Amino acid sequence: MSVREIPLYIDGQAVPSQSGEWRDVVNPATQEVVARVPFASVEEVDRAVASAKEAFKTWRKTPLAKRQRIMLKFQALIREHTSELAALITEEHGKTLPDAEGEVGRGLEVVEHACSIPTLQLGDIAENAASDVNVYSLQQPLGVGAGITAFNFPVMLPCFMFPLAIATGNTFVLKPSEQDPSSTIRLVELAYEAGLPAGVLNVVHGGPDVANRLCDHPDIKAVSFIGSTPVGTHIYERAGKAGKRVQSMMGAKNHCVIMPDANRSQAINNVLGSAFGAAGQRCMANSVLVLVGEARQWLDDLVEGARAMKVGPGTQRDADLGPLVSKAARERVLRLIEAGVQEGATLSLDGRDIKVEGYPDGNFIGPTLFSDVKAEMSIYREEIFGPVLCVVSVETLDEAIDFINANPNGNGTAIFTNSGWVARRFEADIDVGQVGINVPIPVPVAYFSFTGSRASKLGDLGPNGKQAIQFWTQTKTVTERWFEPENISSGINSTISLH
Repeated sequence: MSVREIPLYIDGQAVPSQSGEWRDVVNPATQEVVARVPFASVEEVDRAVASAKEAFKTWRKTPLAKRQRIMLKFQALIREHTSELAALITEEHGKTLPDAEGEVGRGLEVVEHACSIPTLQLGDIAENAASDVNVYSLQQPLGVGAGITAFNFPVMLPCFMFPLAIATGNTFVLKPSEQDPSSTIRLVELAYEAGLPAGVLNVVHGGPDVANRLCDHPDIKAVSFIGSTPVGTHIYERAGKAGKRVQSMMGAKNHCVIMPDANRSQAINNVLGSAFGAAGQRCMANSVLVLVGEARQWLDDLVEGARAMKVGPGTQRDADLGPLVSKAARERVLRLIEAGVQEGATLSLDGRDIKVEGYPDGNFIGPTLFSDVKAEMSIYREEIFGPVLCVVSVETLDEAIDFINANPNGNGTAIFTNSGWVARRFEADIDVGQVGINVPIPVPVAYFSFTGSRASKLGDLGPNGKQAIQFWTQTKTVTERWFEPENISSGINSTISLH
């Protein structure tokens, strides 16, 4: 099998990088090298930004209806190429094909939302705000935007950034994860097939040096980041210091509460899917289960359900979870599992010795479940980002709410109950940005904003929905009065009044 060389994308074209630093992209199920990705030089990053800056001069003036038609074509192309995009995701990330297809679908939702840009970017007007005076606001693009994305959703996360950014008239430079870039590049190719003018969307690859250059570059006006808390904090502080608008969606420790009145089988199946799907490599994975009261008696059923889940390569459609993205990721998860054992949690299900026939070198860890987990333990304090579920038992809903609110992260949470009163109480008192009620992974549909909170988010505006339109635009307010030529006064008015 030939090894792909991943290009940069600058000025509307795939550009072979001249960088001297390249990294292998590895299939995590087989350890086969499937691609090589360059770490762009500073000069190549600057070329991408210069291309975006030049394209902004005309793209910002492109009629809304024309931008809308490009987005309509783009969404049709994504739909047409879903299987191709999913196959690339699975090959380089490892998640199962059905999961990868679902990821493409969630990214598609954002592009479909961007198709409504003529109504999303409307301003406001007050007619006759004063004597013969109109006041109106315009929602105008910022300029060149940048996006830095994590490995776990190589199609969905870029879609959380550039479609609405360019639909609102900005141009864009994207730095995807170097671990699985092929599906991202194919997504960008489809955007150009849809009719994007050259330079509107550019791609550079690399590590910290490239990310720092995007944060520092004087021609970039806004930076969007999705990834880990340490990197996200650095991006927010560095780009903010450089005077840029920044949104930074970061780490999580998501909790799912099961009340004793919940439907037992539905709750258990939903929890297992949300905890172990994508091998736990989701920022919205429910990695902590809080069993309330008599629901603690369901632990054995949870263990048996997790034990029955099938581990295999992502190409095996009946697999429930695939490998972790890299050997380093697997080693980190194994270290945390061992820490959980050493710190006294009960290892109710151990997935460390899982064997997948035909794939001896895969980065596999089977579903792993700890019970008797305490707040001070490493497996609770750290985001494991692997197929590990921590189970906590409490007596009451109040205890569950207090336990969750004491955690510094606020990305997502869920509750399973058949009581409307309990659901409303949980919704009102929980201090978390995204809440699911009988929904295990409460990522909202794309026309609502992604609203993580507390330590999971820096910046007041999140991706998608109305907040994304606000993030990628600036408001210009115009106050105007037109005089009749025959009634122009020559008097001087030195007051602030418009009347």
